Amino acid sequence: MKFATYQDGSRDGTLLLVSRDLTRAVKVADVATTLQALLEDWTSLAPGLEQRYAALNDGTLTDAFALESQALHSPLPRSYQWADGSAYLNHVQLVRQARGAEMPETFWHDPLMYQGGSDSFLAPSADIVCVSEEHGIDFEGEIAVITDDVPMHVSPEQAEDHIRLLMLVNDVSLRGLIPGELAKGFGFFQAKPSSSFSPIAVTPDELGDAWQEGRVHLPLSVHLNGEKFGEPESGPDMIFSFPQLVAHAAKTRPLGAGAIIGSGTVSNPGKDGGPGKPISEGGVGYSCLAEVRMVEKILFDEIRTPFMRFGDRIRIEMYDRDGQSIFGAIDQQVTQLDA
Repeated sequence: MKFATYQDGSRDGTLLLVSRDLTRAVKVADVATTLQALLEDWTSLAPGLEQRYAALNDGTLTDAFALESQALHSPLPRSYQWADGSAYLNHVQLVRQARGAEMPETFWHDPLMYQGGSDSFLAPSADIVCVSEEHGIDFEGEIAVITDDVPMHVSPEQAEDHIRLLMLVNDVSLRGLIPGELAKGFGFFQAKPSSSFSPIAVTPDELGDAWQEGRVHLPLSVHLNGEKFGEPESGPDMIFSFPQLVAHAAKTRPLGAGAIIGSGTVSNPGKDGGPGKPISEGGVGYSCLAEVRMVEKILFDEIRTPFMRFGDRIRIEMYDRDGQSIFGAIDQQVTQLDA
């Protein structure tokens, strides 16, 4: 099934059931008024929507209406938990290599994860409002899962049974603020403003055989200012699966329904095992600016690509093997905060 949240003026919006082709929707207030409410009682409520979803896709649902993507918020406009991993170690390795640092061996078996702000997610078409270009504005194309209630200390195998939905992420980063914050030894805060998510969240079965071993095996399409910037493969280089990331997050505490766990920046090495190449040179490109900047530093000993400027636009989307958009698009422009 596919779900969205209509921006109705309330904090949590109105839950919509969305057709597979993303053209039609229906309100399901008789089952759950918000996505959070559905997640909190998923086992008993979600099965009752399957027949309605089938009718929506068949075009036989009389109360369905045309879906307007601009009217949608992130599926969860706010969440009790947003924890972002870094499962694509190629990305981590490049960043460390560029500054001459070795990657600790523990990174290969103990996932990196930070706890992000979850009280004010951006809508997928909302502006990314920033204070200054000097902060080093960057996008990060990722995938995330949403869970129901996850008990403490679950195994990865048990954790997979708690993954209810998937969506895409733009994990906005202010790269210029990161070094100073990390130097304090207490993690990110100001360097990680509000993230945004794809307008549609989907159940894993909607991905068919692209959902294997707790990973999404499809390319992530990233366009910067209308030009293709990256199309990295999401599956093969994800060192830690989503069930492993969920289990890691729940190692010492339970996760409440509606917890969002991110994959980290989708990243692939080059075919020769070295740094990946841009689209213009026959590579799959990148899903954030920091990575291409690190590749430039490694190859040319200089950084040539700037971070985002006011007026720049980023679009993140994923298509199935028939070319149909799965999650809809994150399509945002960077703007300056009014003085």
